Amino acid sequence: MTVSPLLQAPGAVPGDGPDAGVAAHYGDPMREQRLLAEGLGVVDLSHRGVVTVTGPDRLSWLHSLTSQQLTGLAPRTSVESLVLTPKGHVEHALHLVDDGTTTWITVEPGTAAALVAWLDSMRFMLRVEVEDVSDRYAVLGETVDREGGEGEPPTWVDPWPRVIGDTALYGPAPEDHPGSERRWREVIVPVDEVTTAVGDRELVGTWAAEALRVAAWRPRLAMETDHRTIAHEVDWLRTAVHLHKGCYRGQETVARVHNLGRPPRRLAFLHLDGSGHTLPEVGAEVFLGDKVVGRVTSVARHHEEGPIALAVLKRNTDDASDLLVAPDVAAAQTPIVPR
Repeated sequence: MTVSPLLQAPGAVPGDGPDAGVAAHYGDPMREQRLLAEGLGVVDLSHRGVVTVTGPDRLSWLHSLTSQQLTGLAPRTSVESLVLTPKGHVEHALHLVDDGTTTWITVEPGTAAALVAWLDSMRFMLRVEVEDVSDRYAVLGETVDREGGEGEPPTWVDPWPRVIGDTALYGPAPEDHPGSERRWREVIVPVDEVTTAVGDRELVGTWAAEALRVAAWRPRLAMETDHRTIAHEVDWLRTAVHLHKGCYRGQETVARVHNLGRPPRRLAFLHLDGSGHTLPEVGAEVFLGDKVVGRVTSVARHHEEGPIALAVLKRNTDDASDLLVAPDVAAAQTPIVPR
């Protein structure tokens, strides 16, 4: 597990679960959340994996393996792409930006080694080199919507919830989407320069970043996904899948579900009853009457909306239905109506 040097900062409280190794907060999560929303804070994401791909064939090679259009990608253009299993289930989510000589990829904590091993197995005779550089580079998160410029560190700007390329929506149009006002980017810096890169800005914990992500209905690998997840279920086609590019692993499932019907599950945003002192655990079952219709995937306390959550539900669950999250937390859905 990567342990960030910023955990030595005053007030730092270590995170746990997928966000172990960095600070969950620095003493005042709600204040930190407001600072982050206003673009005044920076989040330590040193636990994210960092992978580099070099060589003249790097973009065409990655294009052939993943779900997004990558050939002809201009330097410093941010892209999200997925690695799928042969049956089309989501295996890796790549936050990718190319600086003209190197493709930089950040991935969920603990997944870089597996990604590199798989990519290495797919190199064959192509002119590419893949390296896990997670021990040498750290990631900082900011609510800024700006690509890195010439001479600046590699910077990935989140495209969510725009519609990227030739794809489809399984949720609201971008202008109607709750995430339309969210701005997010990840800056990759050498580990020994991370304190300098933070500078005099306020440090913000992952609790704040997660609250803003949940409020934006933004899926996260291993939170909103499990071993059965296909991209359509969490509306990931909008930013990470090109529907008419060349063949890649898992493409058949993507095309079949898009062309022939709806996925069996869907992402839902829940407002939770805030009268109690505790929130449901991630993984808690969601009930409609006495029937289990899904599970909670992410939970947060938002500085304006209060207790909120994301859940994956059976697709036919009525938006107007009264739900209960085990053991006794009432939940109300916000309808996710595609255009």
